[in-house]
Amino acid sequence: MRRSTVALPALAVCSALLVSACGTRSGAGAADGTAGGGTTVVIGFDGPLTGDLSALAIGAKNAAQLAVDQANRSRAVPGVTFALKSLDDQGQPGTGQQNATALTGDKQVLGVVGPLNSGVAKSMQMIFEQAKLAVVSPATTSPGLTQGDNWAKGAKERRFTTYFRTATTDAVQGPFAAQHLHDTLKLTKVFVVDDKKAYGAGLAATFTAEFEKRGGQVVETDQINSGEKDFSSVINKIRTSGAQFVYYGGEYPDAGPLTGQLKKAGVKIPLVGGDGISDANFVELAGGGATGDYCTTVGAPLEDGAAGRAFAAAYEAAEFKDPYGAYGGYAHDSATTLIEAVKAVVAANGGKLPADARAKVTAAVQKVSFDGVTGKVSFDAFGDTTNRQLTVNQVKDGAWTPVTSGTFTPK
Repeated sequence: MRRSTVALPALAVCSALLVSACGTRSGAGAADGTAGGGTTVVIGFDGPLTGDLSALAIGAKNAAQLAVDQANRSRAVPGVTFALKSLDDQGQPGTGQQNATALTGDKQVLGVVGPLNSGVAKSMQMIFEQAKLAVVSPATTSPGLTQGDNWAKGAKERRFTTYFRTATTDAVQGPFAAQHLHDTLKLTKVFVVDDKKAYGAGLAATFTAEFEKRGGQVVETDQINSGEKDFSSVINKIRTSGAQFVYYGGEYPDAGPLTGQLKKAGVKIPLVGGDGISDANFVELAGGGATGDYCTTVGAPLEDGAAGRAFAAAYEAAEFKDPYGAYGGYAHDSATTLIEAVKAVVAANGGKLPADARAKVTAAVQKVSFDGVTGKVSFDAFGDTTNRQLTVNQVKDGAWTPVTSGTFTPK
């Protein structure tokens, strides 16, 4: 069963973490008298709620809403009612920049969950930094967002102290895939393709470097333009390359048709990608050609832990129309991070918000530590998650299925 887009059957009893939300569904903050109190704190959400990647963003938004609803019902922060303000960036940096301006302009917003795209994040970071507004992304994986442009050379620099993420970076995800493909599956020849975007190109680069370090051969590389419909040119190159598999840096709207056309052309080798292709739509877009393909995802499968199973049950009980998707668990943990930070700030200020609440919340996020839906939630000196667990998944019987979980071991 696809771990992140199909809700698990409801459990008879939710865990203590999630019990207050079982069987509930509310909008932007509870309106049933069970909320935390008179002060409203808004948590922003930014993601591509429309367009090709909306399946990922809607599930993440719903999961953040679930965390808000739970906090209100349990009165997580006495005297505070939380609300979620969601904005659609359409996967476009320019729109994301506008959203960042809108969110920072709303004085009730004390933190933001999102964005989902690394390219969008780059356009937003400076705006959030100048406003001292904490951002916790459940999905962006480009290492440079937290570690600076020269991270690969070992010169790490944290330019944006307000930027955090609950998903591990491509500096770990790409090499983890290389480790599995080369060392476990014993595949030594790869054709690497990316979509020229920050996420796709960065992921392909980290995979390539580690694959070659382990003795693998990159027989050829190519790039596509996102939104292309006909991949015959790159497929012809793959056909004659001698590659044993294709590594694709990009997202499912292009990866699905690419692998489908590849198999129809008689090139029966697997396509491998990162978390950007980890969606049921990848399988659908492949038109039957996805069987045997692989992807990596951050974290362990949610169903492996009691908190993850309880989250899935609570999500199902809340009757959201869309599945929680690849980033639902991480969005829930991102929202909970901000709620925990607000709780710490209020407690330290005699039960009320201080005048410099945004700066105080950002400082509190850096110190957050709790057991979340996806595992231990805490952040290192760069704002990156300390949880570096990853999973290899394969398409079996028409759905993504976890194969193995673990951590990356440097060669």
